[in-house]
Amino acid sequence: MSHTDTLANAPLADTSSDGASASPPKFAFEPNAAPIAANERAAQLVNPGFGKVFTDHMVTIRYSETEGWHDAKITARAPFTMDSASAVLHYAQEIFEGMKAYRLPDGGAALFRPTANAARFRSSAERMAMVPLPEDLFVESVRAIVRQEADWIPDIDGGALYLRPFMIASEVFLGVKPSTEYLYAVIASSVGAYFKGGAPAVTLWVSQDYTRAAPGGTGAAKCGGNYAASLIAQAEATRQGCDQVLFLDAVERRWIEELGGMNIFFVFDDGTIQTPPLTGTILPGITRDSLITLARDMGLTVREEPYAIDQCRADAASGRLREAFA
Repeated sequence: MSHTDTLANAPLADTSSDGASASPPKFAFEPNAAPIAANERAAQLVNPGFGKVFTDHMVTIRYSETEGWHDAKITARAPFTMDSASAVLHYAQEIFEGMKAYRLPDGGAALFRPTANAARFRSSAERMAMVPLPEDLFVESVRAIVRQEADWIPDIDGGALYLRPFMIASEVFLGVKPSTEYLYAVIASSVGAYFKGGAPAVTLWVSQDYTRAAPGGTGAAKCGGNYAASLIAQAEATRQGCDQVLFLDAVERRWIEELGGMNIFFVFDDGTIQTPPLTGTILPGITRDSLITLARDMGLTVREEPYAIDQCRADAASGRLREAFA
């Protein structure tokens, strides 16, 4: 497992219309004509919160059947101008990723397993009938924005530059079919620790009325619709005084799947760890994969097996289940 990418220079790849590698384009640079002043940026980075402080620039790349992936650029972050008949607004062809760049002790920056994000982004695109962005082009795009916006990485405990790569269907039409045009972009946001003072214990509400995904659905894709569908269940959890919602399977309403935005693990009294298996209804989390790999490297037993909610309750009552984490 490759843990970090320290942002050394690498070539940028392009594709033909079938997604195969072709001649590499170059990122054009169009600097922001009115960037945030250094003193104002420094003030914002003292306590950036999460998802509210945005950098000066973004990456955009377009796709069409005739030109393939083209028009790669770093440009000023600004609103998109979209036709009201753009396919994404009506048929929800949209995918995204979330990842962070961290400040290194020597002043450089590192990304955590960007190739894993690239592979998942490609898988999500394929599930949503979108033209996949080549994985090397994805990696180069996030490295490019980090190089450009490295001054936006907060030098605070837990600080990072949160990256949001996403792709939308941009073809203008009304009719249910895959789009033939796409817009890929990467925006960046300076963030502090997600949980101040360390990750606290959280309470979970087991949803009986709502499920996150069904077999054959989009559960393994990182698409906005999955998150939109989970909001009503999260609202229910909040009303019940809980921090997060825990989803069960859609068929039997018996098997534990995942939380609204993260995978879950269970630790037993014999030192073994268990997590639900990837069966197409659970997002294949990169943190999940990293934890499994590291635990096994340490000699721990990790089982990827179904776990029933009734068994979980019984194990908690008996003391066999020692803890759970997500």
